[in-house]
Amino acid sequence: VQLQASGGGLVQAGGSLRLSCAASGRTLSNYGMGWFRQAPGKEREFVAGISWSGGSTDYADSVKGRFAISRDNAKNTVYLQMNSLKPEDMAVYYCAAHNYMQVRVTPGSYNYWGQGTLVTVSS
Repeated sequence: VQLQASGGGLVQAGGSLRLSCAASGRTLSNYGMGWFRQAPGKEREFVAGISWSGGSTDYADSVKGRFAISRDNAKNTVYLQMNSLKPEDMAVYYCAAHNYMQVRVTPGSYNYWGQGTLVTVSS
């Protein structure tokens, strides 16, 4: 499956962005999905994950209550709604897919990765 992330950009602290991850090649409903991010000089970290059905989600503690992951299997797309953005949220955001039914939080569990979209948060 090929993944294309979009929606990144420049936003002021406290603002919102919605990232999208469009899949092609295969039906997205067969995959659990996740969003990761990587800031300069830091390791890639888990942000949010959603099960193949959309019934289960998980979030990094740093984004709980501010970010929301969702999926529209009919559109073959996964979203990450990001609210109350902080400068520490600034990173390249990646969407990824795995073959497990339930949520996975480790990068090694994911088989497919998108190219990343840059989120810049100004203070």
